Amino acid sequence: MTRIIPALSEISGAYDALFVDLWGCVHNGVEAIPSAVAALQAYRKTGGKVILVTNSPRPRQGVAKQLVHFKVPEDAYDAIATSGDSARAAMYTGVVGHNVWHYGPVTDSRFFDPLEILDNPVKITRVPLEDATGIVCTGPFEPQTDPDTWRPDLEKALERGMKLLCANPDIVVDRGETREWCAGAVAKVYTEMGGTSLYFGKPHAPIYDLARRRLHKLDDSIKDDKILAIGDGILTDVKGAIDEGIDSLFISGGLAAAETETVTQPDADALNAYLKAEKYDPTFTIGHLR
Repeated sequence: MTRIIPALSEISGAYDALFVDLWGCVHNGVEAIPSAVAALQAYRKTGGKVILVTNSPRPRQGVAKQLVHFKVPEDAYDAIATSGDSARAAMYTGVVGHNVWHYGPVTDSRFFDPLEILDNPVKITRVPLEDATGIVCTGPFEPQTDPDTWRPDLEKALERGMKLLCANPDIVVDRGETREWCAGAVAKVYTEMGGTSLYFGKPHAPIYDLARRRLHKLDDSIKDDKILAIGDGILTDVKGAIDEGIDSLFISGGLAAAETETVTQPDADALNAYLKAEKYDPTFTIGHLR
């Protein structure tokens, strides 16, 4: 059974590194969460390493720029691993072919920037759906649209046997007080229709491999039993940590705030009922990162 803790500092001494989710933990999609920033700064002052592990479809440079906008200071973290970078690496090996249809907002166009970490990346060309060999999905065109509006294009792709590369496995995020659909929701619909969706962010292994590479550039002696994963997604952050054999700290005041009756801390009975229903038990739980 999960242990509810009052502050990160109560347990952080047992860990040499943190894999920290961003949206709902460090910022709310609009601005930084001050208590979370302070907790990460304090942890780093003890010598701990902080790797931000996010399902953002953006390259890490784009996420770093976004963090400046949200007023998350650079001394709150050491490195960033994004679902976007993990998915981009796969795209440039040709997992969905050379001619791809971009399903997503134009603001995600940096996803297609050249990738220099591969020796022989394939040439990727963005084309209309009818000319594509595969789909690259960074999110719905409009994040609050009815999912039924996605089906006509996805049905055309399904008829052509196209694979969908999902750059962000999250189903939803909360931007301030507004809930928005993510690429994971599109991929889920496509899979339910009979299509094939490929995932590279949490809870799937590729992004954890990337996070470890980022960590080991800083300190290659840190083992998995000294890493704590932190996040508010029970099916992404917590499941991913469990699958990777890493301890986890669940932020109940994020996506599951209503279900866990979290204001400052979760209601213990509501939390346990939620975790029992979801069938994933984090090592620790806290209402908000602090």
